[in-house]
Amino acid sequence: MQPNVVRGTILLAHGSRDPLWRKPIEAVAQQMRAVAPAVQVRCAYLELSTPSLPDSATELAALGVTSITVVPVFFGLGKHTRDDLPLLMAALQASHPQLTFDLKPAIGEDAQVIELIARIALS
Repeated sequence: MQPNVVRGTILLAHGSRDPLWRKPIEAVAQQMRAVAPAVQVRCAYLELSTPSLPDSATELAALGVTSITVVPVFFGLGKHTRDDLPLLMAALQASHPQLTFDLKPAIGEDAQVIELIARIALS
């Protein structure tokens, strides 16, 4: 019998000192909760904002989540997604060996996102 998998998703963004900067990411999280209420959704930030990626993962683990998908809400593959994020993910896995982590590509590299931005820009 397969153990019960409880899914979590962390939307990982850069972060900013401006509290209004968080609103779009938090709106995405709210929409995800409305669409998939069984999935635990959290936001996390690399710097300048809280919570951090490790803090959000720890919170989800405490809720009984067994599988966490990390979605980098970045438009491109820069230093953070290329260099920093793999190190953070390795540290997360070491801190939470009981969890399964799945790191998605930067959201801006998704063909659907590119198409949507182009449509919005042309409208």
